[in-house]
Amino acid sequence: MNRRVVVTGLGAITPLGNDVESYWDGLKNGRNGIGPITRFDASGLKAQLAAEVKDFNAKDYMDAKEVRQTDRFQQYAIAAASQAIADSGITGQIEPERLGVYFGSGIGGFETFVNEHNNLLNRGANRVSPFFITKMISNMAAGMIAIHAHANGPCLDVTTACATGTNTIGEAMRAIRHGYADAIIAGGVDAVIHELAISGFINCMALTDSTDPDAASIPFDKRRNGFVMGEGAGALILEEYEHAKARGAKIYAEVAGYGSTCDAFHVTAPDSEAKASAKAISDALAEAAADCPASEIYINAHGTSTPLNDKTETAAIKRAFGEEQARALHVSSTKSMTGHLLGAAGAIEAIAAVKALENNLIPPTINYKEADPECDLDITPNKAAAAPLTLALSTSLGFGGHNACIAFKKI
Repeated sequence: MNRRVVVTGLGAITPLGNDVESYWDGLKNGRNGIGPITRFDASGLKAQLAAEVKDFNAKDYMDAKEVRQTDRFQQYAIAAASQAIADSGITGQIEPERLGVYFGSGIGGFETFVNEHNNLLNRGANRVSPFFITKMISNMAAGMIAIHAHANGPCLDVTTACATGTNTIGEAMRAIRHGYADAIIAGGVDAVIHELAISGFINCMALTDSTDPDAASIPFDKRRNGFVMGEGAGALILEEYEHAKARGAKIYAEVAGYGSTCDAFHVTAPDSEAKASAKAISDALAEAAADCPASEIYINAHGTSTPLNDKTETAAIKRAFGEEQARALHVSSTKSMTGHLLGAAGAIEAIAAVKALENNLIPPTINYKEADPECDLDITPNKAAAAPLTLALSTSLGFGGHNACIAFKKI
């Protein structure tokens, strides 16, 4: 069994807006979602910028009791999934046991973990919340989405660091293709703009020390020196094509290819030879079997704004496509506007790829000023570009060497 899989619903909570429309509007207009950290006093830290979610109200998606019993990461996940479900119109159109959830988080309820540890130290064991475990464990984003959606099908939490969101989509595609579900709510979430998390990323030399929001997340620019922490969630409804067609669903794109590999090289640094990351891209491309020139292909790059990632990803793209084809591709990193959403990055960037394909518009890599000869692809600098697109890829390269690439094509 090898059924076709399509995207029929989208939902997003992002630093650029709390729905897909505002998120896409921010991307295509090159709006920067990065600013000074407001969640805590960051004045004593080397990294003082983040891409925070703004004006989010969890009570728009759950009652007050449930809000108290959930961590921020679960709230973002439920919100994005609820939007995607509503967008798809799938409620009441599928048997519960044929609806699944593949939703991941890179870190889970980090804020809860720290708060309850402080309770233990300062107030004693009896004052640790009875909801500590359920607010903290990573699988609860998937579990609570399933509860809200009455989804009795396969339900999995994927945790592959920065590749999480892309892996959930790819694995969900495979599950539908092989008949284990007719539709799956897929995506990723993280919410770790917290003093401890920021300090940890600073000390492993991952975050930029720039205090200028317009010179902080600058993928492929020679000045880049680290990523900016972001937060949020992205959700996509993946559905078997005939099932979607039979119920008259809007179809955004086909999920046509997926590649997943591991560098098996280092816990944080990518393998500079880029063999495994290139293979993830090549596998997705081969599976998509899109007969189109490079000029009709868009790659939403992982593009973290770290010195190693961006040059390694450039090398991976060249290895996968060949030098000449690679230079004809449309590439951009939307992390220049959203920062790095960790486990949610692949999900919101998949949405960006789908919207680019739908609108024949490449979102820009903003605040690009100084070319790096090791990052010499067409990275769509500073302004969106119109292009007739047939295929859109989204790549994710995570700590631990996790590489993932998903391919979407017009249908």
